[in-house]
Amino acid sequence: MSSSNQDRVRRDPRLEWIARNRLHPEHEQALAALGQVGGSALAIEWMGPNGRMRRNPHAVGFIGPNGRKRIDRSGAQVGATDSLRGRAGNTAKQDNRRQVDIAEPDFFIAVVPDTGSGRLTEHDRDLFGLARRLADQPGVEQGAVLAVVFGDSIPEGLDEAGADRVVCFPIASGYAPEERLAALMSLEAALLPRHWMLPDTVLGGGDLGRRLAVQLGERPACGLWRVDEDEQAATGWSCVCRSGSGRWDQPRPLPRVAIALAECAEPVVETRHAAAEVEGLDLVAIQANEGAGEVIGSSIEDLGAVAVDPSAIALDEAEFILSAGNGIRDWEGFHHAARVLGATEGASRVAVDDGFMPRNRQVGATGTWVSARVYVAVGISGAIQHLQGIQRCDKVVAINSDAGCDMVKRADLSVIGDSAEVLQALATLVEASRGEATSQQQATPSDVHALKEVRDVA
Repeated sequence: MSSSNQDRVRRDPRLEWIARNRLHPEHEQALAALGQVGGSALAIEWMGPNGRMRRNPHAVGFIGPNGRKRIDRSGAQVGATDSLRGRAGNTAKQDNRRQVDIAEPDFFIAVVPDTGSGRLTEHDRDLFGLARRLADQPGVEQGAVLAVVFGDSIPEGLDEAGADRVVCFPIASGYAPEERLAALMSLEAALLPRHWMLPDTVLGGGDLGRRLAVQLGERPACGLWRVDEDEQAATGWSCVCRSGSGRWDQPRPLPRVAIALAECAEPVVETRHAAAEVEGLDLVAIQANEGAGEVIGSSIEDLGAVAVDPSAIALDEAEFILSAGNGIRDWEGFHHAARVLGATEGASRVAVDDGFMPRNRQVGATGTWVSARVYVAVGISGAIQHLQGIQRCDKVVAINSDAGCDMVKRADLSVIGDSAEVLQALATLVEASRGEATSQQQATPSDVHALKEVRDVA
């Protein structure tokens, strides 16, 4: 007998068959005998009788035939000896994104996001993704994405969105197009960006972008939703814009000023950029304030924001959402709490199917994907479709009587108790803080501390 035959390990077909049959009473012992995944009884793959690797489709973390990974609700990755660790031992997430730092860019792509709410919107992230396509051109030149923001502070997430440089103009929030236009013109003189990218919104980027195009003498690309490489174009790019009130598309070469629609490009997900403040432009804001009247020649007085009924705000634009699920029994109390808190109402699919809420208020993968600052889930257990729809929310608060439901595990803050009593107590605290007449039912002392935390988050 040759040495190769002596070294070959004999296969046990019966043992392999038991290992493949997860319902067999000796299934776990067979897995341990085969030495799979360090003797663990939770095997992900093994060698089949035909020499091909077989996979366990019931294992958490299994990669399905569509290339998507099955969801691990416990937060633990199966396939190692310590695979049954709790959520507390696996809460830290490792950032595997590639760090990008462009030291000396050859040109700039300026992006002016709408940060009226103090943070980037999904429309802004799509715009940064489009700017990254224009900046990351294969060839000799290396461009950088320049984020231009207005206000006292720089919003978070610019590095994740794809910004290499940041310029912040200390211009007060509100409708001040003259001052903002003067600031952009000062930046135009200082850095001469190759392209200006703004979101096509009514009072934000859409208005400011058209003013900028007039001042630069450019014909802007409004309603832009697609950009392609074009060797025949002067800029090397062509675009497609919606025209005729959105009834048809109009192709044209990409101009310097682009006012883009939502979903114009894929947002940045695989890289993290420096988002460093541009140095040597300290006088730009001063020049903008002094030269605002010279650019436009008129004065606009901002009378402040108009009060808007929260129920009239679309879910995908709402900043504060109070969402109801199957655990709601007192719907009048829920609507009253939403009015007192000034929250936009949402609902789970079960509440919508039962007729308690309209279909346009359904939150989740089968309804509306939301990106609210604060999302309060009341009586929602946390189906996977619903969790997918709220994954972009900043803070999630769960009010539920079940301490072990998936929504409580997902939430940043949880209040365990009867939803009707918690909402009533929360509304009482808010009314009391506003100096309004409180209702007859008062909050219990045990609920005051948790409810104050909910009020502070909201």
